[in-house]
Amino acid sequence: MSFEEIRIIFVVYTSALFPIFIISLYRKNPFQLSLIKLYIVCFLLCSLGWELWFTYGWFDGDPVDERRSHALNLAIPKHINWLMNSMGDAGTICIGGLWLTWFFSGRNLSIFETWNWKAFFILLAWCLGQNICVEMFLYFDQLSIEKQLSWAPLAPTGPWINPQLFYFNERTIMLQSQIPWVIMSPILYWLAIQTFKNNKINLLSHREQSDAHQNQEMKTR
Repeated sequence: MSFEEIRIIFVVYTSALFPIFIISLYRKNPFQLSLIKLYIVCFLLCSLGWELWFTYGWFDGDPVDERRSHALNLAIPKHINWLMNSMGDAGTICIGGLWLTWFFSGRNLSIFETWNWKAFFILLAWCLGQNICVEMFLYFDQLSIEKQLSWAPLAPTGPWINPQLFYFNERTIMLQSQIPWVIMSPILYWLAIQTFKNNKINLLSHREQSDAHQNQEMKTR
């Protein structure tokens, strides 16, 4: 097994499992339930939107086990490849991206109350930037020109409209593999806004119920 293969295995499993560990540390945080719900929705969108399709090559694509080495197929079996990638997408990319957006927006939670274009472009830059890095430095062998990805709901151009965007250090960046995050970024930001609003409503409702209960206790005394 080469160093490159070990690096891929480490990154895939770490990006999939580490966010779950981090979320579990905040189990007493009132935002945790909302965070878990957002994670699950993002996981479903990423898995059904493209990861399952790219893994199995369902629609005019090559399955992942035909696009990578035998060592990687043993370390990350085909039938859990989509699962690990979707967990990494939902945790490291989506939840991590929202945290970075909040951080680089001056730690201002108001960006999750209404649509903020500055915050959105920070999130979009993160989603596309990490994906380009993944394509160039992690999955470059699996995504080379001669290896075809399947059509997917969030990659609607499929392998048929897939021009090369640019070429760097003998590695290519193609349109098809970037499209999912172009589509997913605004969906993710909208979901974050809705989640934040619902969480605020639930917290206010809980406080009102708590205050009413305390007032009732004071009256009975």
